[in-house]
Amino acid sequence: MVAANILRLGVKELRSLTRDPVMLVLIVYVFSVGIYMAATVIPDTLHNAPIAIVDEDASPLSQRIVDAFYPPLFRRAVILPIDRENQGLDQGEYTFVIDIPPNYQRDLIAGRQPAVQLNVDANQITQAFTGSGYIQEMVGQEVATFLRHNQPAADAPVSIDMRASFNPTLTEAWFGALMEIINNVTIVAMILTGAALIREREHGTIDHLLAMPVSPIEIMTAKIWSMGGVVLLACTFSLIVVVQGVLRVPIAGSIPLFLAGAALNIFATTSLGIFLGTIARSMQQFGIIVIIVLVPLEILSGGMTPQDSMPKAVQWVMIVAPTTHFVNFAQGILYRGAGFDIVWPEFLFLLAIGVAFFGASAWYFRKAMMKTG
Repeated sequence: MVAANILRLGVKELRSLTRDPVMLVLIVYVFSVGIYMAATVIPDTLHNAPIAIVDEDASPLSQRIVDAFYPPLFRRAVILPIDRENQGLDQGEYTFVIDIPPNYQRDLIAGRQPAVQLNVDANQITQAFTGSGYIQEMVGQEVATFLRHNQPAADAPVSIDMRASFNPTLTEAWFGALMEIINNVTIVAMILTGAALIREREHGTIDHLLAMPVSPIEIMTAKIWSMGGVVLLACTFSLIVVVQGVLRVPIAGSIPLFLAGAALNIFATTSLGIFLGTIARSMQQFGIIVIIVLVPLEILSGGMTPQDSMPKAVQWVMIVAPTTHFVNFAQGILYRGAGFDIVWPEFLFLLAIGVAFFGASAWYFRKAMMKTG
């Protein structure tokens, strides 16, 4: 009887979701267009950065430096008069402006050490840091080639043979697409379950449910399996159709193993979503609470910044966060082809966290619903 109640209540949740076009559009967008955009438009990488050059030397060497900048890392360099250098930076037209001083080539040939000025718009913090390094290296290479009269450089006494594991071509899309799926599973699972509970309260149907011969635990479990199933189905579609089909991103490990772990993460995050939905009294309050909870979960989980770079206190706190273990085993399976014999501790941690969240949410949900009744 309990299983039948949970099944029927879950079907009711699915029917309610089909009548909510906003949520349906959100799910489709997040697991299709959102994944594609995250893979192809990565703001942390240097791509078509706007650059200008003030050429006060007008020499063959300065022209070599101008010609060194071209897509895809930079746009074609724009030649600026010296009186527009600061104006271009102030108006945000250029991220980088190089100023080549007069007599630059002559001073180099004479053995002096003239300086090239690089002005950077540091508001574009990531591109500013990465681009500055690229520009210094590119200008240095052009100067070195010019001074040795276009002769190839002598072989270095020591060479470094770099081998990139798991992403040999260093393609950003491989990382961006899979990490976006990992993040979206947590976000959507939490929002769907919490919003389903808030919707019941706002429409007054929660009182009807409490008048029926069903327990609060059955109501909560039905919301978890139905909304979690939708997220898991969307995640499967995104991995197979968008990531493997459209983006051609290779997945090293087992997709069924990843989905099994994703189900554990969904169990934990949907339980947390029920808890937040019980605390909130309106959809607006729920939205604010979700932002407060989700932002640290996503930032500190290890998907954006390695946890080894975080303070030890933060690392200890994040042990109880489901996203930490989800990111760890997801990267191990999808990127490195890890099997269950490697990721089972993360599965165990995630199961324990999910049971704890479910127990706490069930206790508070029962207490709140009985008070309402």
